[in-house]
Amino acid sequence: PTPPRPHGALVTTDVAAAAALTLYLAGLVVAFGARSCIHRRRTGSTGFRGLSGAPGSAEWWGATLFAAALVLGAAGPALVLTGTTTPIAMPPAVQWAGLAVAIAGFAGVLAAQAGMGSSWRIGVDTTERTGLVTSGMFAVVRNPIFTAMLTALLGLTLLVPTGVTAAALVCLLLAVEIQVRLVEEPYLIHAHGYAYASYSERVGRFLPGLGRLTHNR
Repeated sequence: PTPPRPHGALVTTDVAAAAALTLYLAGLVVAFGARSCIHRRRTGSTGFRGLSGAPGSAEWWGATLFAAALVLGAAGPALVLTGTTTPIAMPPAVQWAGLAVAIAGFAGVLAAQAGMGSSWRIGVDTTERTGLVTSGMFAVVRNPIFTAMLTALLGLTLLVPTGVTAAALVCLLLAVEIQVRLVEEPYLIHAHGYAYASYSERVGRFLPGLGRLTHNR
């Protein structure tokens, strides 16, 4: 039997989990599938460059942890729906805040992707050169897509607080830290030189003002 819900809660645990899973899957379809289709129509390329690398390399760890985060993000609410896992009891205000944060995060992902225009890519091709985007959301943080993804998953973790959703958030955080610090930033310095060096000295990595780089001139 389903326990009585607190006043103001999201109807039942199952409804909260269903809302989280629906929002999560819809976000993945739009952010990856629809965006790739739109990008291909506009540029002739899906923008997908793969997340690979030799086992044990930074690229490999980033890709592996990112894949784990994607799977765990869906598994968290799915396990609640099947009765396999029971989420931690949270105040209704936290549930609603989590839903709002998740929606805002997914909206931020889509806005940041659109802001990249033809430079949008999934993964890094070191032989490729794309334009350096520094306007819009990228004038506030250097990696707004990753920031928004983490925000969305944080919201889902608050909405359906289980060990699995928390693990998904941790995996995603580790994945983006590895991908950005060890893969993308070295590539961008090599590809854009002074332009990226100057940009990264002014703008924070994931949060405004935090993670700015210092370069020897």
